[in-house]
This record gives sequence, C-alpha cells and structure tokens, in this order.
Amino acid sequence: MSDTDGRKTLGLGGSRPSNVKQSFSHGRTKNVVVETKRKRVMVPKPGGHKPTGPGAGPVGDPSKRPAGISDAEMERRLKAVQAAKAREAEEAAARLAEEKARAEERERRRAEIDAKEKADREREESLKAKAEEEARAKRDAEAAAQAAAAAPAAPAAARPTPNKAAPGPAVRKTERDREETNKKNRADDNRRSGKLTVNQALTGGEGGRQRSMAAMKRKQERQRQKAMGGNVEREKIIRNVNLPPAIVVSELAARMAEKTGAVVKALMQNGMMVTQNETIDADTAELIIEEFGHKVVRVSDADVEDVIKEIVDDPKDLMGRPPVITIMGHVDHGKTSLLDAIRNAKVVAGEAGGITQHIGAYQVTTDGGQVLSFLDTPGHAAFTSMRSRGAQVTDIVVLVVAADDAVMPQTIEAIAHAKAAKVPMIVAINKIDRPAADPDKVRTDLLQHEVIVEKMSGEVQDVEVSAITGQGLDELLDAIALQAEILELKANPNRAAVGAVIEAQLDVGRGPVATVLVQNGTLRQGDIFVVGEQYGKVRALIDDQGNRVKEAGPSVPVEVLGLNGTPEAGDVLNVTETEAQAREIADYRANAAKDKRAAAGAATTLEQLMANAKANEDVSELPILLKADVQGSAEAIVQAMEKIGNDEVRVRVLHSGVGAITETDVGLAEASGAPIMGFNVRANASARNTANQKGVEIRYYSVIYDLVDDVKAAASGLLSNEIKENFIGYANIKEVFKVTGVGKVAGCLVTEGVARRSAGVRLLRDNVVIHEGTLKTLKRFKDEVPEVQSGQECGMAFENYDDIRPNDVIEIFTREEVERTLK
Repeated sequence: MSDTDGRKTLGLGGSRPSNVKQSFSHGRTKNVVVETKRKRVMVPKPGGHKPTGPGAGPVGDPSKRPAGISDAEMERRLKAVQAAKAREAEEAAARLAEEKARAEERERRRAEIDAKEKADREREESLKAKAEEEARAKRDAEAAAQAAAAAPAAPAAARPTPNKAAPGPAVRKTERDREETNKKNRADDNRRSGKLTVNQALTGGEGGRQRSMAAMKRKQERQRQKAMGGNVEREKIIRNVNLPPAIVVSELAARMAEKTGAVVKALMQNGMMVTQNETIDADTAELIIEEFGHKVVRVSDADVEDVIKEIVDDPKDLMGRPPVITIMGHVDHGKTSLLDAIRNAKVVAGEAGGITQHIGAYQVTTDGGQVLSFLDTPGHAAFTSMRSRGAQVTDIVVLVVAADDAVMPQTIEAIAHAKAAKVPMIVAINKIDRPAADPDKVRTDLLQHEVIVEKMSGEVQDVEVSAITGQGLDELLDAIALQAEILELKANPNRAAVGAVIEAQLDVGRGPVATVLVQNGTLRQGDIFVVGEQYGKVRALIDDQGNRVKEAGPSVPVEVLGLNGTPEAGDVLNVTETEAQAREIADYRANAAKDKRAAAGAATTLEQLMANAKANEDVSELPILLKADVQGSAEAIVQAMEKIGNDEVRVRVLHSGVGAITETDVGLAEASGAPIMGFNVRANASARNTANQKGVEIRYYSVIYDLVDDVKAAASGLLSNEIKENFIGYANIKEVFKVTGVGKVAGCLVTEGVARRSAGVRLLRDNVVIHEGTLKTLKRFKDEVPEVQSGQECGMAFENYDDIRPNDVIEIFTREEVERTLK
C-alpha cells in the first residue's frame, strides 16, 4: 500500500498567483507573491441523497459512515443538523424582517423629514417669490408714474407689463433638484471629512488639525440617534456641591462633574486667570457653581466635629453618680497623707521628696457604702495648671490647710481655682495633733480671702483632722457625703462616654496611657474614641487598684490603653461610632493646632519681624531639652522654665515630651548645644552611648525643686558680670611742668586716700569729667613708685592726654567684677 493510498496531496490547488509590491519608509520596496485560492463549489452527486425519514431504511451508506456509529445515532445526528439549519433559517428570516422593518422605519422618518424640509423650502420660496413680485410691481408702478409725468399725452389705458414672468413650476423644480444634489454632496464630504486621502496629503488640503477617531465615533452616534429619533442632548443633572472655605479648581470641577477646562474658562471669563491646581475662595466658587446650574452647600472643616455634639439627656435616664472630690492646698500641708489615711494606703512613700508631682485619681468606699472619687493635686507652685484642671472636673473641693502653718500662697491659689470653677468647698484643718496647731488662726486668715467657715457664722464647712492619728476623718467623710447629697449629682450611664484626661504618660511596655475620669456615659473595652489630637480604641481599662475592668461608669477614674499618641492633660475624651470619624477629627484638630502655633510664632509684618530680631539681639538664651514621665509634669516644668530669666537671659525649652530619653533627643541636643533634663525618666542604652560619644550632658531629677534651681544657676552663668567702681583717692594739681620725652607732668598733692599706678583716673575740671584713662607715670621725686599715700606730693602724667591745668582734680579709682544671679 502506498503512502498516499489513492488520495491527493494537500496543496493550494486551483490557485492563481499574483505579485504585490510593498512600499516601506526611506524608499524601500519589496515584491511578494500572493496566491489566491478559488472557492470550491460542492455539487451533490445524482442519486446520492437518500430519504432519512423514519421508514427510510438504513441511514447512509455504511461504507462511508465513521466507525462505531449506529443507524440510530446517525439518524439523531442528521435530525440535529436539520433542526440547526431550520433554526438558522428562521433566525435569518427574523433578522431580515427586523432589518426590513428598521429600514422601512428609517425611510419613513427620512421621508417625513424630507417632506417637512420640502414644505419649509416651498414656503420660503413662495414667500420669496411673493416678495419679488411685490417689489417688481412697485418698481413698475414707479416707472409708469415717471413715464406718465414725462409723456402726458400717452393714452391712459396703457398699462405697464412686467419685463419678466414669475418663475414657473418647472424652474422651481430644477432649483430644488440642484439643492438636493448639493446637499447630498456635502453629506458625502462630511462623511469622509475625517479620513486622510492621498490628494489631501500631497496638496495639503484641509491642512488644519484632523478630527480624532473618538470625535468621529461621537458624531456617528449622534447621527444614528438623530436618524432613529433619539434625544441627542443629555439631560442636565443638578448636583448639590459641598463647598468648603477654600477649594482647588480641579476639585471643584470634580464635585460638579464638569470638565476642568470649562471651569477654568468660566473663571477666566470672570476675570480670574487661574490654573486647575490653584485655590479659589468660597465666594468665587459659589458664582461658578451657580453659573453651571448646580446648588451650593456651604460646609466648614470644623463640621467633622458635628458627630460629637453634646447630647441633652432625658431626665428619665439620669441616675445617681459618685461625687468627685479634689484635694487642694499648699505644698507639704498633708494633702496626700490625709488621702492615705482615708484610703489606708501609703502613697507618699512613692513620691520623690515626699511631695506630690502628679494628679492621683482614686476611688474610696466609706463604711456607709458610699463611693467617693478623689483627685489628689500637687501643691508646688509649678503645678498651677494641674490644680486648675483638678478644679474644673470636680464636684467638691477639700481645701487642706496646716494648723501650724495657716494660709500660704498655694492655699490662696486653690481658693481662686475653686471660686472660678464655682464648686463648693470644705476646709480640712490638718495637723491638729501638733503642739503649735492653731485652728482659729487658720479660720481668721481665711476671712481675708472671703472664705467664711461655719464656726465664723458662714456657709463653708470646716473639719479639724489629723492624718497621723486619724482624728476627724469620719467627720470629714460625713461632711463630703452631706455636700454630695445637696448637689444631687446625676448622670446617664447608658450613652456614649464623655470624660476628661487627668494625666497622660508614655509607658515603655504599654505605650501611651491616659488617666481618664469618666464624667458621663460608660466607657467600655473596644470603644473607639478621640481625645484632643489623638484617637484610639480602648484596649484595656485599669482601675486605681491596678485591676483590669471591662467598663467604667460616671465618676470612675481609669487608665486607658490603646491610644496612638500621648494626649494633653485636660483634653476631653469622646466616644465615636467609627474609627474613620475619630481619625478625621484628630487630624483636623492637629492641623488646626499646627496652624495656630505657626501663626503665633510668625511675625505678621516685616516691621514686626525686624523689631523682634532687634529686641532679641542682646538676649542670651539657655536651650534645654526636657523629658518627663507624665504630661502634666512636663507642662508644669515648661511653665516654670518660662518664668526664669530677665531682659538679658532666658531659658528656652527646645523640646518637651513624655517617655524615656532616646537617640533622637541626643541628636537634637547635640545640634543645638543643649543639655537634656530627665524628670523621673532615664536614657536607654543606645542614647547613653551616643551621649557619651558626642559629649551631650544628661541630668536626671526626681524633685522639681532641684531641677528649677539647677536651671536657674545655669542661666545665671549667662549673665554678664556687674562692674563695680571703688574710689581710692583724690589729688589736686598744684603746677604743670613740661618734661622732654614725657610731655606735660602734673605736680600733685594727694589729698585723700592713695594714688596707685595701676588704677584708673579721671580728670575733673570744675567738677566736670574732662578725661578718663590711665596713668603713664607716677613719680615721687625722681623715682617711679607704685603708689603714693595721702598728704604726699607726686608727679603724674596721663596716657595720650596733655590738656592738664593747675587746680584740676584727679580722681583715682579701681574696677572689680561682681557676679550676678537670677532672683
């Protein structure tokens, strides 16, 4: 058997070869041989088709059937092919009918449009012919009148005939055919106007910019919609455009869903030459929005805080809450010891130097079962802002005054804070167990500050207590409970929490931690909140005993973990619904605070800038870096640093923060030549090594007194020494001599004190200073001497000065430098 087995080889049989010449750039060409295969027409053989019906016998010739195919399978296949062909025929007939109907509809619409245009054209032509007829009749009448005037003998019956007959129907039909031909040609030209031909490329025809493919597609789409009777113009959508105080042009166009170029064009038509990246004010943007037909909705950046607006609680939802009591008073008057006696704890032992340097928040349950929330504020002068915050979030102020020390400066300040916050006050006269205790003197001193206690016929309760012996503690708690009953303190625990940050710090293991006093609502674990410029999600709540709790109700102080940064003490905590809202509010507040700081630090005019530079030209600055353990302590130390200095020297805090001293702090200190002050914090290992290498001084403090004193001493070292003059003698000039090589020499008599060669001298004439300088020579007889005592004669010569006369007085003095200190 051969390989071909009687079959023909595969090839392009019956093809017709032809040559095609291809042209390329730079004059290159190439001849390609192309073979075109003719279509093969299949003609059925006579007698080859056999019926395939049910009774048609065997289907097909078994010898030409594929192997393994039965008669039933072959019959099924043929039926499927026939059904497919019938379906295709039906679909083709449906398509043809649909196309025919669509074509008839198009023809009908086109005929209507043509008929309408034809009617309009005929009406215009008739009007035009009528106008021409009237004009021609008018001209003929005028010509007849002129002819009648020129030839009066002409017969009156002669009537002027028109020179030209009106165009008949044949003429109008010819013009109409010509216009239709021109219109068709113009349509054909428009249809091919977007395609570049060889003649246009060679001759430069339509040498302008060609229309893009997208423009051609849009034009074809409009023509298709017009032919189908669709609406070409889209309906204008009126939008509500949110308009902030300032907006970028491109953003304005996006909010209106308009083209940026159209907005820029509208602005230029209004006299504003701006680009799409420039910012315009709200008034100009409002004009543009109204010009485009949209509605303006004025908004502000501060609108992001609308989600945390104050909610007025229904009186039915209010429930009783524990009172918040703030312990205030002078330093070392026993505030913390008194609170220890109430709590049965030892808090003082944990404070450096025995003085409170943080706000402590505690909760105490009395023997009667009443819950009290206490805030312990520092009494040192540097913690004024802390005491102010304690008075603002409290319900009752307990003013602690030592019976042996009476009223002191911070006691007066605490009274002022309590009055400013309009909270009731209870006076606790402490240290009553001491021999020098005089409670009546305390009551008398309080009268000077308009604090009248009950024993002085006033309304302010006073209790004599002793933190050491526990005397009077029960009476103090009873007084607090009575005052709380009078106030009728209530809050709604079933709402989003609102609280105040009492203290904030950066803990090494836990991150930013804030001590929050919940004022209303209930703070729960998992709540999303915003506090000042920071936000977060409550990761854990820790009470004053160090225990983890799931929630904190009104008047409960807790430590909150989960912040993204350390907030400022005194910031308000608000719970929000989503983290996006909290982040947006925090970002807005941070940007507003940044702008406020930039505006406060910058001079508004060039004159102010020059005046500030000139004023600070002679001022020496002591730069320092401050790191503290909590935010309140850092704020208090910064305020104390601002008070140190005078017109010549001042302390400048380059950076203050919360947490350990890091390498970044060391780098900043090295660049500015400043020491680092650490208050209850330490530097980590890498920061210590970097500081040793770069020679940066790090000082650690645990008591604020020591830090303030050291900074004050360092600032005093920047003061220039004071020059003090001491007068040591006077001499009268008796005679003036001229000595060769020396000049004028004054013969003097020392009348008082002593004359020294190294001292400074002034020449007085009629008690007026004529000259101040030094001596060139001091001689007694012919010998140079270091000094001359009173009552002796000597010769003196001034350095670079010769205008000396008899009876002048020489004043001899010395100068010494005296170190100055800051008070």
